[in-house]
Amino acid sequence: MNWISNYVRPRINSIFSRREVPENLWTKCPSCGTMLFHRELADNLNVCGDCGHHMQITPRQRFHALFDSGVYSTVDIPEPLPDPLHFRDQKRYPDRMKAAQRDTGEVEAMLVATGEIGKTPIVAAAQDFSFMGGSMGMFVGNAIIKAAEEAVRLKRPLVLFSAAGGARMQEGILSLMQMPRTTVAVQMLREHKLPYIVVLTHPTTGGVTASYAMLGDVHIAEPQALICFAGPRVIEQTIREKLPEGFQRAEYLLEHGMLDRVTDRRKMREELIVILRMLMGMPPPVWGELPAPETLETSDPAKSDD
Repeated sequence: MNWISNYVRPRINSIFSRREVPENLWTKCPSCGTMLFHRELADNLNVCGDCGHHMQITPRQRFHALFDSGVYSTVDIPEPLPDPLHFRDQKRYPDRMKAAQRDTGEVEAMLVATGEIGKTPIVAAAQDFSFMGGSMGMFVGNAIIKAAEEAVRLKRPLVLFSAAGGARMQEGILSLMQMPRTTVAVQMLREHKLPYIVVLTHPTTGGVTASYAMLGDVHIAEPQALICFAGPRVIEQTIREKLPEGFQRAEYLLEHGMLDRVTDRRKMREELIVILRMLMGMPPPVWGELPAPETLETSDPAKSDD
């Protein structure tokens, strides 16, 4: 038996021929089933190139695509009590929070940032549905109030991207108190004559819809976004009737006067630039002069050194 030919050579060949293949190179579209290459999907802002289905996108990815050259500054949010009710179901509330923070890399379910969009200074806030369903707790209430205060201080419009399953049950009545708190924050913008634009993404439900998500001066939604207070399944079980096709989806609400626009995510930036400059009394944009975002791979400059 020749051990060099039978063992050493195959072992050497296997080492030099081995190639590291990165995982998660492809994503399957949940709507049409098309396999999408991850770089192409990121360049397309997580929108399927075949059927136009809008997948989830993080606030940092959204902000990088929204702000000029992808440059923005995050705003510090006052942190509330970590576990005011000492809530426990299958897990303790602090344990759920730690798991969500570990999975998303974020402190909480909303991110607030300042920057320019089409050379128009704005304050932006976005909910992260991957963080406990984007649920509205005391931190989200603090974030919206801080965003409104920052907009008033800087005399800038506020653009909010909503994505939530409703109020956070682990905070009980304290989460429901964020509905009047955020309503007061929106009123603060109105008193200072500053535009408040809401972009409703999939899904926006529960107490979020019943408060700050439907109080904007202009309401824009992404295609096929579910926007409601109680979901269609709950309504069907309550009234024992079949609901119309597309009920509570963005296009249905636009047709029935609940929304102003339904806009593809890939065209959202240009749409917001036009609306913001119009509401702020600024001259119309010159598109050739607007800096474009580079990629979706980087986001907050403060995190780029990590």
